[in-house]
Order: sequence, then structure tokens, then C-alpha cells
Amino acid sequence: MDNKIIHWFKFGSPQTFYPLAGKMVPWFWALAAIFLVVGLWLGFFVAPTDAVQGEAYRIIFIHVPASWMSMFLYVVMACWAGIGLALNTRLSSMMASAIAPTGAMFAFLSLWTGALWGKPMWGTWWVWDARLTSELILLFLYLGFMALQAAIDEPRRADKAGAILALVGVVNVPVIYFSVKWWNTLHQGASISMSKGSTMAVTMLWGMLVMALCFWMYSIAVALMRVRAIMLERERHTDWVKYAVE
Repeated sequence: MDNKIIHWFKFGSPQTFYPLAGKMVPWFWALAAIFLVVGLWLGFFVAPTDAVQGEAYRIIFIHVPASWMSMFLYVVMACWAGIGLALNTRLSSMMASAIAPTGAMFAFLSLWTGALWGKPMWGTWWVWDARLTSELILLFLYLGFMALQAAIDEPRRADKAGAILALVGVVNVPVIYFSVKWWNTLHQGASISMSKGSTMAVTMLWGMLVMALCFWMYSIAVALMRVRAIMLERERHTDWVKYAVE
């Protein structure tokens, strides 16, 4: 058992994780492409037209998975940052930095597609709805995390400062999720519940879930590519980087 633990812990070193990440990237890109094709096919060609919203509702196959990923990636980023802060592990902090831009992209995509959906449904591009406002705060938290790290020259100090901000910001994630239950908002309630199941057609549900898998695979692929670039930048003075580049 101890040998197995040591075997897995060795991948916590940038030197050993770098080649492993390089081998995994093509597989996650391939999975992302497959799920994208299947998800778009289900969402735009198989799922039925909504009786109330018509064809305009199909933006949910982008909007909802993007919203899920924006929250999920923030929690993952905060976990990596927290591990790096607590255990002073370089790779953990690098992973947090690698995830942040993708999380910010999904938060922006969630807000943008939400506006496109809100215009025909609500008659306006934006309202200071509890869920929309808390999602906007999530985008600012991502941007603040990246800006704070960029403003500090010394990587270890930047990682610690970013980790504190990320951990404090985690409180916003449950606010986003439960906002439609806690406050009277324009935003519709959840169509999928762990306790009550789904209130939508099966093909609609599968379309969203497959697109969520697509975004998940994409996020992993991009994060692995970005963390490899961060490793080369931060470890550029070490011998293993010279051999890796060659």
C-alpha cells in the first residue's frame, strides 16, 4: 500500500507530471470533440421544440452546461489553490492558475448566452436578478484571481494571495445555485433535481448532459495544456525543462 501511495505521489512533481499531461491531452480533446458532435446533434436536431419557448429554448444546451462548468471549475480551482496553500505543493498552485482562464470563459459564456435567452423570454438583455448578479460576481472573482496573481512578481507569494481570494470566493457558488430558492427572482428554477429528478423531456436532458461532458473534457484538455506551459515558465531554470524542450 505504501509503495502505491508513493507511486501516485510522484506525479505531484512537475517533472513527472509534465510528460503524463502531454500524453493525456489528445485523449481529452478527442472525447471533447465526440461529445460536442453528439451533444449538438441531440440538442438541435433530436430534442423536441419547447411548447412555450419555441426554438429559442435550444440555447440551454450551451447556457446550462456553461453555467454548471463555471461553478464546478471555481470549486476545483479553489481546491487546488487550497491544497497548494496548505501543503506548499507547486503543482497544485499551478493547476489552480491553469483552470482560472477556462472558468472565467465559461462564466462569461453563461452570462452572454443567458442574455441571448433572456431577451426573447423576459424582453430585456439584463436584469439585476439574484442568480445573474451572483454569476457576474463569479466572473469578477475569476478575473480578480488572475489579476492578483499577475500583479505579484514572486510566484509563491502570488499563489498564496490567489489561494486566499479563491477560498473566500467559494461562498458565492452556493449563493448562485440556491439563489432561485432563497429569493424571488425572474430566473426559472432548476429543471433537474437530485431528489425530484428531471421535469424536461429525456432527449433535452441527455443533450444538456452530453454537452456538459463535452465542456468537462474540453476544460481538462485546456487546463493540462496550460499547466504544461506554466511549468515550463516557472521551472525554466531547472535541468528537466531543458531536456523537455529539447
